Amino acid sequence: MFHRLAWAALGLTLIVVLLGAYVRLSDAGLGCPDWPGCYGRLLGVPSQTNQIAAANEAFPERPVEVDKAWKEMIHRYLAGVLGLLILGLAALAWRDRRQSGQPVVLPLTILGLVIFQSILGMWTVTWQLKPVVVMAHLLGGLATLSLLAWLVLRHGQYGIARSSTIFNGIRTLRGYALLGLALLVVQIASGGWTSANYAALACPDFPTCQTYWWPPTDFREAFTLWRGLGDNYEFGVLDNDARVTIHLVHRLGAVVVALFLGWLSWRLIAKTGDRALRAAGVAIAVLLTVQLGLGIANVVLQLPLPVAVAHNGGAALLLLALVTLNHLLLRPRPVP
Repeated sequence: MFHRLAWAALGLTLIVVLLGAYVRLSDAGLGCPDWPGCYGRLLGVPSQTNQIAAANEAFPERPVEVDKAWKEMIHRYLAGVLGLLILGLAALAWRDRRQSGQPVVLPLTILGLVIFQSILGMWTVTWQLKPVVVMAHLLGGLATLSLLAWLVLRHGQYGIARSSTIFNGIRTLRGYALLGLALLVVQIASGGWTSANYAALACPDFPTCQTYWWPPTDFREAFTLWRGLGDNYEFGVLDNDARVTIHLVHRLGAVVVALFLGWLSWRLIAKTGDRALRAAGVAIAVLLTVQLGLGIANVVLQLPLPVAVAHNGGAALLLLALVTLNHLLLRPRPVP
């Protein structure tokens, strides 16, 4: 029961992360100007003429756009269902805490993270898409995804065999895998910052940026994390140079991550004798290639919504591949 519920929560988390990206990229993040309801309604959104008129009167700064409101509310409903699933996981873990091998701390940690995620979701709306909150909300969703994946892997006792030919060099591989995971997390945060500041099209050409190899930049403004409350950050508040800086840093980060993960995947495929590690290397190589292609397509095709959402999904899947690799290396299983 616990393992099946963990798998269900993992799958739903991936859907919620992708739907959150879709909501953000379709400019529906403020489709409902209040929280947790939508124009004062916990169920549904204003759709009748009289309902829309009343909502517009109550929120004159944010007239009703029914399509955007539904996108936001569907995301909230699914996030609510996910919260209930994770609450169920935590309850089962606590009930069976005396059973051998039953994880307890990790399910409770995930529950705490989801509660904090709901607070970040509220702040995303009430602080009007403040970039640091939007980025933190993205990272929180992916952290939830990663911890659920770790829980599934741990409870399923997945791992490489202790008799593997690479077992003696496992500490070195652990270090490389952990570094790869850290680099990817930083790059994902950079992508979240790029999206939250509406800088994805600050460089509309590739491989140059506004025809420059190194355009004018403004690092101080670009990476000021905290700005005053009360401002509306929808569509961004930064000038051109700051947005270009954010975009440029994300491109450079992609190069660093691609080189390291490309080398790591080659080492896993060519230099290890374990089937699970080779499979992880192939998965990382394929996902990395697809992700780079999607990133370039976002620029060349001017950020089409399906490609942009797929780029977020590619980041999530690549993160899962790195989490799986780290788990395989950290928890080798005995040979039967």
